[in-house]
Amino acid sequence: MQEPSGFKKLWSAIKRRWLTMWFFLGFATDVILLNRVDDLFDNLILLAYALLATFSLLLFYVGVAQKTPGFMNRFFIRFMPSVMQYSFGGLLSGMLIFYGRSGDWFSSSPFLLLIIAVILANEFIQKRSDRLLYHVIVYFIGVFSYLVLLLPVLLGSMGDLMFVLSGLVALIFVTIVIQLLHRIVPNFMRANIRRIILSLGTIYITLNTFYFLGIIPPIPLSLTQLEIAHSVVRLENSYRIVVETQESWRQLPYMTSMINPTQGQVACFARVFAPVRLQTEIFHRWEKQDANGDWQPHALIGYQISGANRNGYGGFTFIESYFPGTWRCSVETRRGQVLGQRTFIIKDGRPANLVTRVE
Repeated sequence: MQEPSGFKKLWSAIKRRWLTMWFFLGFATDVILLNRVDDLFDNLILLAYALLATFSLLLFYVGVAQKTPGFMNRFFIRFMPSVMQYSFGGLLSGMLIFYGRSGDWFSSSPFLLLIIAVILANEFIQKRSDRLLYHVIVYFIGVFSYLVLLLPVLLGSMGDLMFVLSGLVALIFVTIVIQLLHRIVPNFMRANIRRIILSLGTIYITLNTFYFLGIIPPIPLSLTQLEIAHSVVRLENSYRIVVETQESWRQLPYMTSMINPTQGQVACFARVFAPVRLQTEIFHRWEKQDANGDWQPHALIGYQISGANRNGYGGFTFIESYFPGTWRCSVETRRGQVLGQRTFIIKDGRPANLVTRVE
């Protein structure tokens, strides 16, 4: 018996991973096209994903139930799963893209882990009833992700109420889809409805728990810049920032920077992106690490931001009562959700080189 050629082996491997590849294609589309959560074009893209996810999910089960002429049933069964995975990938990766561009991948980790879980489930779930449950669950998470980004932009507000409202609206949408599926595949839905309700309820409670515990970052804010400076002075339409040049290895992500203050203060400068209509309050939490490695509070200073600046609203705080050691400045919301933080060492020496920027 002749062994399959290299091309046939490759094609066989691609076919086995076809749906996952479509999921990644949705992710890649977001990387290329998405820029700002409050841009009309970006919102139209996310809306297109949501509509594609809804129609492809319903049409796939129309084909499974043989509700249309034979050639259409075959078309739906063959192609709708790919469209579904593409739209799921686009919806789920939206928040990951917006937070990844902030430079703080730690804040993006819940979305990244969620995407990994969806991919693994897509690879290993084979049973038809389990695939139905998988489709409904991912659809709910995708719509939830979309609404969490959309509602604060439309209403110009963010916070606990917006997150809870997003989840409730997502539940309404998925309930409508479940009712439509019940008409399309009634026996199938009756056999799985308890599992679907239990799963959706668990996910809804879990997502809200993660939000209120601060595991999910404060959507739709994102940190676009955070640095420790010798001084920051606000000019008419810009800032003059004096920073200390760091050794190359200290400039790597998550490395601890060092500062030798020369102007009697240490400043923390941050840019926070917010949708244009949104106004909120941001806080800088200053902490000092003690001999046991625990962080001790030093100061909590807040200021108002708005989404008027397309590059992110710039703001700064500073401390004058400091001493050598390891410090940390965290950028937070009023309820303590962390957008990002920078750890640095204060030393009592002469800085190697100071650079002044105006931005």
